[in-house]
Amino acid sequence: MTIKILAIGDVANIIRTIKKYSKFEIHLINYPMDGAGKFIYQEGSELFESSKVKEQVKKINQIKNDFDVCLTTASERVAYLADLNYIAYYLGRDIDVPMFKKNSTEQWQKDSLFQKNFLERRFYWKAFKNAVTHVAGMWQYESLKKYTEDGINSARIPIDTDEFNPSVKPISLKKDKFTFFSPMRMEKAKGTDLLWKALKLCKSDFDVIGVDWYGETTEEEREFKKKLIKEMPPQIKLIQPINKNDIPKYYTFADAVIANLFLGTFELVGLESIMCGTPVIQYTDKKRKIIIDGNEIDSPFLPFSNDPKDIAETIDKIVDSDKFREKLFDEEQKFVKIISDPKKCAEWWDKLFEKTYQEKKSIRKNSSSILVKFRMINFLIVNRLYLNKLNRLIRGRYSYEKQTMYK
Repeated sequence: MTIKILAIGDVANIIRTIKKYSKFEIHLINYPMDGAGKFIYQEGSELFESSKVKEQVKKINQIKNDFDVCLTTASERVAYLADLNYIAYYLGRDIDVPMFKKNSTEQWQKDSLFQKNFLERRFYWKAFKNAVTHVAGMWQYESLKKYTEDGINSARIPIDTDEFNPSVKPISLKKDKFTFFSPMRMEKAKGTDLLWKALKLCKSDFDVIGVDWYGETTEEEREFKKKLIKEMPPQIKLIQPINKNDIPKYYTFADAVIANLFLGTFELVGLESIMCGTPVIQYTDKKRKIIIDGNEIDSPFLPFSNDPKDIAETIDKIVDSDKFREKLFDEEQKFVKIISDPKKCAEWWDKLFEKTYQEKKSIRKNSSSILVKFRMINFLIVNRLYLNKLNRLIRGRYSYEKQTMYK
């Protein structure tokens, strides 16, 4: 069976990896990259030429008939407006802080990330409900199951072993002592404040290479950044943001990696570094379930507590004991090979693509043309495009040169 997949959006290049190992043809179209996105984005997909939703939907409508199945990550609204049958895959804030929830915010913040009005929230709820399948793993599934009973729980995260492996030549840097690498954004969600406290309690001697990259989405995060800078421990050595293609060189350079110390489950940093042969410190909350093919498996990442004292103890053991470090890495490697084998991950997705195609037969949902047009008009109105244009026309101040296009 030959199936062509249209993938819209790509969080952390995961779809790009699935595409490489899938037996089916996957065409990936991603959003224009700016800011930090320029550093984490890897080549291998088409980019929308515009950041305007109306133009993105127009592009999808032009090409959708060439495909059989649609896969979205953080892209439901485009697929919904283009009237597609789509699989929604959740990898981040798009489900634990959904736009359809009033004053939606992270569990560790007070400031809302999204302050949508009722009509906007209603639109995004319809886009969510319109997906033919919802897929999430790790902490994202805990959020997904609040909104649907039919979500699929899978913690598989593919890592491209051609790019992340122990044979990658290390970056050319001077290393005077045991050196950790920690490439994450510095923010509460990554446990940066916990790391700062732990480093003050450590007894061993080491450096930590961190990236000068902070969470700054809300005013709360911006204030938190100021505190992190003011209280930064002497072990931290900052470097400028790194292109994604260069990160494997830092993994193989480092003696160990410090990953997320807050969430209680793994992220790409921990998985990638293990694939590069480098042990990882990463907080594991045993209450968070990790499901693979319907079976629960345990994470070996340490510590099992994110108390700064326990973090500091783990850091010191990693630095001082070769035996401890080697044993931990062996256990982490066995786990990551189950979670992140790219071929097995692709096989899992191929089965889901086949199942979706057999059930739906077409990428087109084939709603009435009137309904589809109404969706777009409704979206533009609730996003104030036509509403603002109407106001300016009434006031006699409208001009094409001053027209504002809302994203």
